[in-house]
Amino acid sequence: MRGRKWVPALLAALAFAWPLVVPATTAEIESDVVEATLENGLTVLVLEDRRAPVVANMVWYRVGSADEHSGITGISHMLEHMMFRGSEQYEPGEFSRVISRLGGRENAFTGRDYTGYFQVIGRDHWETVMAMEAERMQHLKLQEDEFRPELNVVKEERRLRVEDQPNALLREQMMATAFFNHPYGNPVIGWMSDIEAYTLEDNQAWYDRYYHPNNAVVVVVGDVDAERVIAAAREHFGDIPAGELPVAKPRTETPQQGERRITVEARAELPYLMMGWKAPVLNTVDDPVDAYALLVAAGILDSGEASRFAREIVRGAELAGATSARYSAFSRLDDLFLIAAVPTADTDMDTLEAALLEQVERLQDEPVSASELERVQARVIASEIYQRDSVRSQAFQLGMLETVGVGWRESDRFVERVRAVTAEDVQRVAGEYLVPQRRTVAILDPQPLDGDAPPEPASVQPHGDTAGGM
Repeated sequence: MRGRKWVPALLAALAFAWPLVVPATTAEIESDVVEATLENGLTVLVLEDRRAPVVANMVWYRVGSADEHSGITGISHMLEHMMFRGSEQYEPGEFSRVISRLGGRENAFTGRDYTGYFQVIGRDHWETVMAMEAERMQHLKLQEDEFRPELNVVKEERRLRVEDQPNALLREQMMATAFFNHPYGNPVIGWMSDIEAYTLEDNQAWYDRYYHPNNAVVVVVGDVDAERVIAAAREHFGDIPAGELPVAKPRTETPQQGERRITVEARAELPYLMMGWKAPVLNTVDDPVDAYALLVAAGILDSGEASRFAREIVRGAELAGATSARYSAFSRLDDLFLIAAVPTADTDMDTLEAALLEQVERLQDEPVSASELERVQARVIASEIYQRDSVRSQAFQLGMLETVGVGWRESDRFVERVRAVTAEDVQRVAGEYLVPQRRTVAILDPQPLDGDAPPEPASVQPHGDTAGGM
């Protein structure tokens, strides 16, 4: 991480908190986003937002942990780190020093479906950082003396963010149990045995394979002129030749034959329960109504103090100190509908699990009331309108949608599709997807803490599928 935050708070929230995984939703985006495709295949998206003299510049690559295979898991994240360790024009660390001198902020992130790099900078300097990104897209300089120290950083990052965090460790092992041959079963940061075996040649091969303009999306949001941005993109990226991209093999998950269960023993103060059901996403479902109905179902279960988990399980029966529900429709491949909870001191795990499943079964057995449905729909829409206050979040939403293959225009349809979800839709998808045959249950069995153990988080914050920092 080189002393920086592991991942921006926004990206961490996007990884799990269901109200934040959906795209911005306004007619302004529909009318104001300007899109261009360069001759080399680079996609450029520009959104003018002149409310403040700042600009978010992002470059997204359509490669992440889902593209990796056994033996090199986490290599996308490792390469993300190496992108800051020097190029033909910039010495190691100089990229970051230049941005700091210009008064900007920058970081990077790796997900299952993408790797991204961003800067937030004053309106007078956006073209400078764009040119810098174009330079390292083509001229990254990988060096052994830079690779070895950075490899140690990544190993320590895994220890701190996963192996020393019992909730994260539980989620990682649950994903590996839920998915047999589906790439989301591998952690974004990689398995430690694979990390330890990385070579400089592995990084070079990954860069040569995926870091091409025809596998990238440039997103610029802020106080800019769209025509000028597109002209600058042509100037700085236009001469980079398109690359020959590998043909992705289908990786269809082996059908699940029944409920799967695991118990993870780890040092922790409190036990922890997670359950996940295999569910389709917009890219894989026949009817988008199913994906949006699942998103609303997650909101009915857990979306604030008025949600069912909070009312019935936390405050009512006092079985859990904290709960969470998450579903994202925006990924490349099928994902999981997830719920999680921390039991209170007097609650055993069987009782808590039964209470959570009772609320899931209630979605299947009876239609949600009109007032509750309207409240959840309004909460989703309101949370997305609020996000327009940040140029970075707008850029993230546009880039994420475009990179995973949904397309940024899905943001235009979001409000309409959320409002179109009916009580019958929610009941139907709960009955079709949230069934035992699709379910994986993971239980954290806390072991005694020693003096060096890290403190347990006070609330449910299951780690998502994004690794970041440099």
